[in-house]
Amino acid sequence: MRKRASSKAITPLPTEAELLILNILWTAGASTVREVHNALSNKQIGYTTVLKQMQVMAEKGLLLRSERFRSHVYEARLPKERTQQQLARNLLHRAFGGSAKNLVLGALSSQKVSPAELADIRKMLDEFEKGAQ
Repeated sequence: MRKRASSKAITPLPTEAELLILNILWTAGASTVREVHNALSNKQIGYTTVLKQMQVMAEKGLLLRSERFRSHVYEARLPKERTQQQLARNLLHRAFGGSAKNLVLGALSSQKVSPAELADIRKMLDEFEKGAQ
C-alpha cells in the first residue's frame, strides 16, 4: 500500500551556511548569485561555491528560482519569521525536551539582555497570554 503524500510539504531546516544566504535574501530581496556572492565577499567564499549552494537550496525547497533578464534570480521560499519558528521548534524539541520555559531560560542566560529587551519580552509575553485565553 502506498502512503499518500501530505498536501503541505515539509521544508528542511537550513544549515548554517544556508542561513547566511537566506539572511542576505531576506534583507536584499530577490537577488542573483553574483549579488549574493558580493554580499558574502568578506567570507572568502568562491562564486561557484555560492552558485552550487543556491542550486542545492532551490532543490531542497529553501529558495525559489526564476529566470529574469537572462539571469537566474533567487529568493527565499519562506519568510524569515516562519524559518525562525521552524528552527526554534526544532531546537525546542531536540535540546530542551519540548520545554519552552527551558528554551527561554537558556536563551536569556546565554548572553546579557538589556533592560529594554527584557521590557519588550515581558510585553510580548503579556500579549501572548491574552491571545491564548
